[in-house]
Amino acid sequence: MRVLLALGGNAMTGLDGSATPAAQIAAIEVAMQATAHLVAAGHEVVITHGNGPQVGNLLVKNELSAHVVPPVPLDWCGAQTQGTLGFTILDALDAALATLGAARPVSAVVTRTLVDRDDPGFTHPTKPIGRYLPAGQARQMVEHGQVWQDRGEKGWRRVVASPEPIEVLDVPAVRALLDAGHVVVAAGGGGIPVVRDADGRLRGVEAVIDKDLTAALLARTLGADVLVIATDVDHAAVGWGTPQQRDLGRVTLAEMRAHAADGQFASGSMGPKVDAATRFVAGGGPRSVITSLARITDAVEGGFGTVIEAD
Repeated sequence: MRVLLALGGNAMTGLDGSATPAAQIAAIEVAMQATAHLVAAGHEVVITHGNGPQVGNLLVKNELSAHVVPPVPLDWCGAQTQGTLGFTILDALDAALATLGAARPVSAVVTRTLVDRDDPGFTHPTKPIGRYLPAGQARQMVEHGQVWQDRGEKGWRRVVASPEPIEVLDVPAVRALLDAGHVVVAAGGGGIPVVRDADGRLRGVEAVIDKDLTAALLARTLGADVLVIATDVDHAAVGWGTPQQRDLGRVTLAEMRAHAADGQFASGSMGPKVDAATRFVAGGGPRSVITSLARITDAVEGGFGTVIEAD
């Protein structure tokens, strides 16, 4: 099967959330051990991944050095983290496949995602990113063209656009590599956000694209048989954190949408994953699965996890 595997942020950082290079490498090695079993089973695999902590690190560097060098824009941050995480994933997956005696070529594609240049988020940004700063430091970043908001006692925080992904522009390269037998890493962090101007030229923009929505779009574009959204739990659940908590197994698209409409999935955690999983199926995808990284092979081959299928 052709599998689109979307790795959450927990697969890119230490168990305690630390994002030191050593912690990231160790976490990625664990993630690639699980991924290698999926590849060794004979499936075509495309990997996407989050980059929130890594971009967060770059933003801190921007803030601390703004008086010396101009801050790096978010599209550059996305490209840099795609490159860094991409080669780290390649090294770890190469090693894991060799251990299984299942060597396969592995490639990473620096990937652009097209968004609407007229998205309202560009004029009224609402997506908070990065850390809180005191007013004086935030003002310095505003002078560099960024938008910051006063969040009261916590301080000031940057806000940016979070536009809908329209098209993953580098799909032809991904498809060519798949056809040549490669495992492909693509669209990390939702892709580098770009817009198309009136003259047809592309340019990067200051935005953050939801990585799971881009994963669903990429899966649909590539004709994936299954979208697997890997997280830190085996199943999505309703009644989370209550005595009535219930894990969801195989559900229809209508059932999952009803649970979402009922507010069962938090906007900052499971909500975006459910949104992406349902979008893939609604757009014609055969099925999507939300489950833990350790169970991804079971999810693909045995229907483990929260499996969403058409009605």
